[in-house]
Amino acid sequence: MITAIREVRRARNLTLEDVARRCDPPTTAQTIGRLETGMRTVSVGWLNRIAAALGVDAADLVRLPERPDIAVAALLDGNGATAPQRAASVVPPRAEPDMVAVLVRAAVADYRAGDQLWCRRLAPDAFASALNRDVLVPGRAGRYGFGRLVQHDGLALLPLDRGARAEPLGDPAWIAVATQLVRAL
Repeated sequence: MITAIREVRRARNLTLEDVARRCDPPTTAQTIGRLETGMRTVSVGWLNRIAAALGVDAADLVRLPERPDIAVAALLDGNGATAPQRAASVVPPRAEPDMVAVLVRAAVADYRAGDQLWCRRLAPDAFASALNRDVLVPGRAGRYGFGRLVQHDGLALLPLDRGARAEPLGDPAWIAVATQLVRAL
């Protein structure tokens, strides 16, 4: 856990010894120093004791790492991929540039309702690197195609429906290759 104990303590012009004495029960300056620097794990109990000693809420001492969300580009169900009605996002363990997500609303092929597909956008010169992988392809008027990228008289999209025929890819500005499936257990 990343804490702001040191910053708050210094902003209040307090020494390690001052905070240690104000803790209930009192502790040592060395212990407060270890908690500040991460040399010792800060438990909820310690966080509450130090917050009380500093005269702040425990939440003021916790910093969450910056984590950008991934925009949901499409919703997938038995009728295909469509744009979401409202803006939505998912939070990945680690976001990367050019990522979008697809939320599966109903079971389709190997995907189950509730699945999240994290996809990395590719520029046209990198489309071939996604051959034989599931991809999201933007279309007109907020429509999307989703399926397996195959080689069929050039690049084509093979929909997930059984017996479906490969459709020419056309000339999209980007495609997004599925790189991670997130499934709730």
